[in-house]
Amino acid sequence: MPLYLTDEQVMLRDAARDFVTDTAPVSHRRALRDADDTTGFSRDLWRRFAKMGFTGILIGADHGGLGLGHVEAGIVLEEIGRNLSPSPFLTTAVAAATALAGSAQGDRWFPGIVAGETVAAIAIDETAKHRDRIAMAAVRSGNGFRLSGEKCFVVHGHVADLLIVAARTAGGPEDRDGVTLFAVPVDAEGLSATAERLADGGLAARLRFDGVTVDADAVIGSVDGGRDLLNRILRAGRTGSAAELIGVGDGAATMTLGYLKDRKQFGVPIGSYQALQHRAAHLYAEMEVARAAVLHAQHSLDAGSAEADEAVSVAKAMATMATTLSVNEAIQMHGGIGMTDDYDIGFFMKRARVLAEWWGDANFHADRLAVTAGY
Repeated sequence: MPLYLTDEQVMLRDAARDFVTDTAPVSHRRALRDADDTTGFSRDLWRRFAKMGFTGILIGADHGGLGLGHVEAGIVLEEIGRNLSPSPFLTTAVAAATALAGSAQGDRWFPGIVAGETVAAIAIDETAKHRDRIAMAAVRSGNGFRLSGEKCFVVHGHVADLLIVAARTAGGPEDRDGVTLFAVPVDAEGLSATAERLADGGLAARLRFDGVTVDADAVIGSVDGGRDLLNRILRAGRTGSAAELIGVGDGAATMTLGYLKDRKQFGVPIGSYQALQHRAAHLYAEMEVARAAVLHAQHSLDAGSAEADEAVSVAKAMATMATTLSVNEAIQMHGGIGMTDDYDIGFFMKRARVLAEWWGDANFHADRLAVTAGY
C-alpha cells in the first residue's frame, strides 16, 4: 500500500487546510471555552463544512456524498487536529456514516448529515476506561425493543440528533455475540443526557436510558449480530482519532519550531543550541513514523484488508505516543510561557489527552496487539 498522497488527495488537503485555518483556528476553540459554550461546537460552522462537501466524504454519491475513503477523511481530520477545531466530523461524518452505510437508517439520516443539519453521537462506553464490554440491556417489547442502562463519554451526546447505541440483546457483558446496534433519535422518551466538560474544554455526555422504546426499524444490521458492525465503527473511529492526533501533534510541533527560531537567549535563537535541535529532530522522526502508521491503517480500511484491525491498533497507539511526545516537548521548550493560559500551546496538550482516551488509549491497543500475537 502506498504511504503517500495522490495528486487529488493533496488538492483535498490544501483545500481543507485553507478552509479550517480560516474558519476554525485555535482562537475559535478559545472563544467557545471563554463563552462557556454549552453545545461544544458551532452548528453554523458544521453547515459550512457541508458546503465544502466534507460532511459527506464517506457517504456515497447516491445519497449526495462524495463517496471517498478513510484516507480522505483522515486528511480533513488532520487539519481539524492541527487547528484544534471543535467539530462533530469524527462522530458524524466518519463513525456514524460507517455505521449507517447500506442500511435503511442510512436512507433516513444521510441527507441531513450531508447537508450539515444532522449531528450524530456514538454511545458505546459504559465504564471509566474504554473496554470491549457491553452490558446495557435491550429487551424485546411489542414489535421493538426497550433499552435500559447508561452510557458515558458520549461526545456530542447531549446535542446530537441521532445516537448510535450498542446494547445487549443476548448473553453477558463480556460475550462477543448478542450485541445489537440501534439508531435512537435524541428526543426518544425516557432518554436523558448530562453534559460534562472535558479537559480540552469540549463536552461529552452521560446518557441514561430509562426504558427507552424503539421499534424494530431502529435496528442497524441484525439482532444479536452487531459485533462485526460495531468493530467496523470502532476501526473507523480509532483511525479517525489517530489522524486527528497526528494533526494535533503536528500543530504543536510547528508552533514549537517557530518559537525555537524566534526566542532568543544571550543574543541567539534558542533553536541554535544543539540539545534542542536533537530533541526537535527526534520529535520529527517520531511524528513521521506515526503518520505513516496512520496512513497504512487508512489504506487497510479502504482496501478491506484482513489485517486492518491490527493496523488500526498500531496507528492509534503510535499516534497517541508521538503526539504525547510532541505536546510534552512543546510545553518544555516553551518554558514558563507554555504554562500560561495566554499562550495557545496548552490547548494542544489538553486536546491530545482527550483524543488519546477516545476509543482506547495506547495501553489498550498495545494489549490488543499482544493478545492477538498470542502473548
